[in-house]
Amino acid sequence: MRLTYTIIFVVLIVILFNCAFVSRKSTKSIGNAVFWLVTSFIIPVFGNLIIIFSSNKLLSTIGYYIYFIGMDSAVMAIMYYSFKYCNIERRFKKVYYLIHSLVFIDCIQYIFNPFFHQAFTTEPITVDNRIYYSLNAFPGQTYHRIVCYGILLVAIAIFFMKIVTSPKIYVEKYAVILIALIFITLWETYYIVSKIPVDRSMIGFAAFAVLAFYFSLYYRPMRLLDQMLVNMVSNTKDAIYFFDKNRNCVWVNEPGRLLLDLVGDFESVPARLRDMFGEKEWSADEWCAKEVIDYKNIYDKNPENTSVKKYYYLEKHKVEDDRGEKIGSFISIRDITKEQLALEKERYNATHDSLTEMYTKEYLFQLFRNMLNENPDREYYVIYANINDFKIVNDIFGNEFGDFVLKYIASIIQSQVQDKGICGRLVGDTFGICIPVDEFDEESFEKELTHFTVSDGTVEHYILMHLGVYKVNKKELEISYMFDRARIALSTIKNDYKTYIAFYDHKMREDMLWEQHITTDLAEALKNNQIVPFLQPIVNSQQKVVGAEALVRWLHPEDGFLAPYRFIPIFEKNGMIAEVDKHMWEAACQLLSKWKKSGKEFFISINISPKDFYFMNVYEVIKEITTRYDIDPKMLRIEITETMMMNDAEKRFDIIRHFREGGFTVEMDDFGSGYSSLNMLKDMPVDLIKIDMAFLRKTKDSKMEKAMVIVHHVIRMLNELGLVSLTEGVEEEKQFSQLSSMGCSLFQGYYFSKPMPVKEFEDKYL
Repeated sequence: MRLTYTIIFVVLIVILFNCAFVSRKSTKSIGNAVFWLVTSFIIPVFGNLIIIFSSNKLLSTIGYYIYFIGMDSAVMAIMYYSFKYCNIERRFKKVYYLIHSLVFIDCIQYIFNPFFHQAFTTEPITVDNRIYYSLNAFPGQTYHRIVCYGILLVAIAIFFMKIVTSPKIYVEKYAVILIALIFITLWETYYIVSKIPVDRSMIGFAAFAVLAFYFSLYYRPMRLLDQMLVNMVSNTKDAIYFFDKNRNCVWVNEPGRLLLDLVGDFESVPARLRDMFGEKEWSADEWCAKEVIDYKNIYDKNPENTSVKKYYYLEKHKVEDDRGEKIGSFISIRDITKEQLALEKERYNATHDSLTEMYTKEYLFQLFRNMLNENPDREYYVIYANINDFKIVNDIFGNEFGDFVLKYIASIIQSQVQDKGICGRLVGDTFGICIPVDEFDEESFEKELTHFTVSDGTVEHYILMHLGVYKVNKKELEISYMFDRARIALSTIKNDYKTYIAFYDHKMREDMLWEQHITTDLAEALKNNQIVPFLQPIVNSQQKVVGAEALVRWLHPEDGFLAPYRFIPIFEKNGMIAEVDKHMWEAACQLLSKWKKSGKEFFISINISPKDFYFMNVYEVIKEITTRYDIDPKMLRIEITETMMMNDAEKRFDIIRHFREGGFTVEMDDFGSGYSSLNMLKDMPVDLIKIDMAFLRKTKDSKMEKAMVIVHHVIRMLNELGLVSLTEGVEEEKQFSQLSSMGCSLFQGYYFSKPMPVKEFEDKYL
């Protein structure tokens, strides 16, 4: 018998060692507690192995010490495992510390036992014809048993409490451990009471450790899993249909019943699914699909049935047993209407302008590119539409009315285009239209889109729009470039209140490229003095040169000599004229300084553009230049245009007065060329009026006499007002004689000299 139990205990120790090794590597939270439980039970089993196998008193006594201290360790491990397994360690920390103290005392008293024998002694008996040392228990051993039994009872109570307070589905998890604990406790009690020499209950303790190892790390409560799966399927919002391997429906959850309006058994499920979602590979094991069902709202009392779209996502999966054999399948159907509508709304917002609900610029370009690719033989127009002076609408009436205007115009454009083409909002107050040439009705577009009145019931405003049209002749061109060309066409009529639609031609592109070219070159031209003054002499009534007008010219290194009309209008438009004018003023002052040193007293007239007033303090700049070059202000004459004085007259008058007070002579150019106001003339703080003879060249011979009478009276009026008169554009001796006899003081024109380079002027007149 002793040999048999020796073998059993050796086998148990090996098993426990293997369990300890596996649990040590476990990643589960309970793994550490299992490791200490299994490891702790190795000690008392090993102690009993020594007791059973040994016939030596000392060795047997050592076995008993290992056994009892091992039991202390084992019951502590049981307690630690119970707390972790039942997840209550935080609630019983004080109890845990108390048990530690009691076990510690028990270990101490075993240390003193060899001296005082208060716990146990051993005495020899015969078992299987061999000496076996049995236990004589004393009070210290009784304390040991009380501690061990107390801890076991606490562990039993913990598991019992957990069973009572847990849902029924979890009872199995705790009941097995509880039963095993009770069993080993009773077995150990039987050993003590019966006084059997060999402690067979160690087999039970080892078995308990292995059982705890298995249940903690490997056991899966199938009833719990089944119940959880049933609850999950029952409570999900998806419609679920389970089929056996013969494709008979065996179970349907509540959402599945509602979807197919099922009553009674499940035999009709396959047919109802086909009716609802159409023919599919229903017999296939694995597939997925997305379906759109168009319902009629039969519950709506409105006689007009409303179409309601619902979106569903269908999935079918097979079910296999442990051997991989198919035992059935299931179909899940999820209502994705909400997600789909949100996705469609997101796509709509990404492709449509939030204010006007027209296509965005990017989406418009994409659609038009597709249109061109799909219809390579059809001709198209690209239209760039812009609201004239829209900023005024926002400034005067506010952004709310401005938004109303944009939405109103968007609706007009959409109604005009309809299914003929596509349209969208480009940016701000600009719109884009792409339409086939044969669908474009210029008269209808001009009538509907270019000028109309917008009213929101309280505010009413007249709207003027311009349309730039580009006929697509290079379909491989980027769409943005096409709209750029349409915009170029529009820019030619931007400030025109009579022309509303402009078509792009090649010259417009050439003009744009030219504008970009010279605009880019301006800075280098100013730096290298490529922009220079040409001087046109000004003579008195004796034809003596008394001064000159500085006229700008550009000596371009690549494009050669550039007349003013090639670049001045462009710089007037973009505001860069201010840099050119400042350069010319500086050049004029350099000449006057040079002439002063040589004793010449010629004046120079310089031109001031209306745009200069927006970019600088004209008076301060010119004053600073004349001071820097030590120029007498009266030698630098300030020439302004009549039209410049028409805008913001009072402010301009103040600036001109500053010039006159500073000693400058102020000339007004182009008097009589278009918009003269006799009422304004009396208030203008100028010294000299330039009369343009160009209007005489446009006068018919039959009316020439009347024209000369007008000129005569203008010169006479100026003389009586104390203003000097200068006639420019004089081309013939006859004109000079007539004007001189009328009392004109100064003259300028091709009759005397064309504009010439500075060196030529100096060589000829200085």
